[in-house]
Amino acid sequence: MTPRMPTSLELMRQEARDELQAVIDYRCRLGDDPWEFMWQLPTVDEQVVATLRAEAMEHPSLEEERARVYHPTAPATAAMRFEYRVLRQIALDYPPLSTAVWRTLGRIERAA
Repeated sequence: MTPRMPTSLELMRQEARDELQAVIDYRCRLGDDPWEFMWQLPTVDEQVVATLRAEAMEHPSLEEERARVYHPTAPATAAMRFEYRVLRQIALDYPPLSTAVWRTLGRIERAA
């Protein structure tokens, strides 16, 4: 996959809003009560960070390192350091997303 072409943050936020709205519509069509699941959804900025992270993870330049840090024999801290570097770069590239990046890192740390 080729890296994302430079896109305005507002355009990425609009795409994230559209994705989240599609999830909300889908869950409502399934009969789920929005009051029960809305709190579980990411914020718009968190969705943008998730998209940028996924695209970064697929980038060929990270392929070897990603395979190494997620290998079953790799130390548990290797993956966390790798995630930190990828997410930190997103925060550096898009400063308005810094809060969402740190919130995402917090969730990753708690899940580990």
